[in-house]
Amino acid sequence: MIAASLLWIPFTLLAAAGQTARNAMQRELTAALGTVGATHVRFLFGFPFALVFLAGVLMATGLPLPMPPAMFWPWVLFGAGAQIVATATMLATMNDRSFVVTIAYIKTEAVQAALFGVIFLGDHVTLGMVIAILLATAGVVAMSLKGKGAMEGGYRPVALGLFSGAMFALSAVGYRGAILSLELPSFVLAATLTLAIGLILQAGLLTLYLLMRDRAVLIAIGRAWRPSLFAGFMGATASEFWFLAFALTSVANVRTLALVEVLFAQAISFFIFKQATTPREALGMSLIVLGVALLILVQ
Repeated sequence: MIAASLLWIPFTLLAAAGQTARNAMQRELTAALGTVGATHVRFLFGFPFALVFLAGVLMATGLPLPMPPAMFWPWVLFGAGAQIVATATMLATMNDRSFVVTIAYIKTEAVQAALFGVIFLGDHVTLGMVIAILLATAGVVAMSLKGKGAMEGGYRPVALGLFSGAMFALSAVGYRGAILSLELPSFVLAATLTLAIGLILQAGLLTLYLLMRDRAVLIAIGRAWRPSLFAGFMGATASEFWFLAFALTSVANVRTLALVEVLFAQAISFFIFKQATTPREALGMSLIVLGVALLILVQ
C-alpha cells in the first residue's frame, strides 16, 4: 500500500500518461477544427465525464454536494481562464514544431510553477526540490535546443511554447488554490468538484465565444464527435488525476514529476509520428529521469 502522503505520485503519473494521449488526439483535430475548435473539444466533451466523476464520488462517500465559499470562485476562474489560453497556445505551437519539442518547451513550466506556487500559495520548496526541478528542466532544455535546428520555424514557436508553459503553471496554481479554499474533509471530493466546475466554466465560455465569432467551428466539432469524445474523456480523466495530486502536494512537486510526460511524448513521437530520437534528446531524457528520481527521494 502507498502511504496517503505519497498518493500524489501515482496520480501524477496517470495524469501525465492521459494528458499525452489527449494532446496527441488534439493535435490531429487541430487540422480539421482549428486551434480554438481543438481547444474547445477537451472542455465541451470533457465536462460530462467530470459530472459523472462527481456523481460517483458523492455516491461513494455519502457526502452532500458542498457549496463553494466566495474565495473559491476567483481561484477557479483564474485557473480555468489560464488553462484555455495555455491549451490554445500549445496547439498553435504544435503546428510549428515537432510534437516532442513542443511538449519540451511547454514543460519549462516546472520552474515557473514552483515560483508561482511560492508567491501565490506559500508552498514550501526545499533545496533538494530546487535541485531536482533544475535537473529535470535542464533535461527539457537539452531536448528542445537541438543545434542549428533548434530555432527552426523562428522565434514564434519558442515564445508560444514558453508562454503556454507559464499559463499552464498559473492554471495549476489557480486550481490548487480553489481546491484548498474548499477546506473539505475529503480531498477526492474537493478535487472532483473543482474539476467539474472548472470544465463547465470553460465549456460555457468557449461555446459562447464560438457562437458569437465562428459558428461553423461548432458545427465542425459536432461532426467530429467520435474523436472529440475520446479527447474529452482522456482530458477529463487526466485532469481528475492532476487535481487529486494538487489536493495532496505542492504545484512544484506535481509539475516536476509531470516532466515524465516528455518521455511519454517521445514515445508517441517515435511510434506514431515516426520522428527519430537524437543523442541530445536521449541526454535530456536521462536528466529528466535523474531529476524526477531525486524529487521522489527527497519527499
